[in-house]
Parts: sequence; structure tokens; C-alpha cells
Amino acid sequence: MSGEPPSTEERYGELVASLASSQPDVTHPSAGAESTRGFGADALKVDGRIFAMLSRERLVVKLPRKRVDELVGDGVGVRFDPGHGRLMKEWLSVNPGHEASWRELAQEALAFGRSR
Repeated sequence: MSGEPPSTEERYGELVASLASSQPDVTHPSAGAESTRGFGADALKVDGRIFAMLSRERLVVKLPRKRVDELVGDGVGVRFDPGHGRLMKEWLSVNPGHEASWRELAQEALAFGRSR
């Protein structure tokens, strides 16, 4: 063990493994799910809909707009921009320094995904 914190990819891989193994309705390409290209290519899905993904070294989760507003206000993250300059109202890109909240936010996003 090197004593170094896990990389972003390692942390995301641990999150994927945990959710895909404990939640039978969660799919991910590494767990044998069909892979897609582009937006959400390496995403966690429930009922075929993306609820969490890694983008530009940050965890991105889909949550209700009001909850995203709260988390942005608290400095936990920013609204996600998929690259075309339009911010997504129901997507939060988690700020560096908030990695400890990844599991909780992903579980919250999973619950939101299931409710839709």
C-alpha cells in the first residue's frame, strides 16, 4: 500500500462495484451492461436511465432541481455542463474535496432515478 488516496477513477470504480453488486437493478458497462458512446458512456443506470457518471474527473449525479440548487448553494458542486454551454438543471457535478459524499449522493440519485 502506498498510502496515497485513491485516484478519481479508482474511487468511481469502487462506487460502481458497490452499487452494481448490492442493487440488482443498477447497471454499468463494467458489470456486463450494454455500453453506449458519448454522454454517459461509463454511466451507472437504473431502468435504462443514467443517474450517476464520471465526467472530467468529477462525479456527476442526477437529482431533483431543488436539491441541486441546495447543493450548489452549499458549495458541494456546480450544475453540470455537458460541453455545449448549457447548464443541466437536474445534474450536479460534485466539487473536488467532497469525495466523501460520493456514495451518499449516488444513492440519493439512484432513489431519484427509481422514482421517475
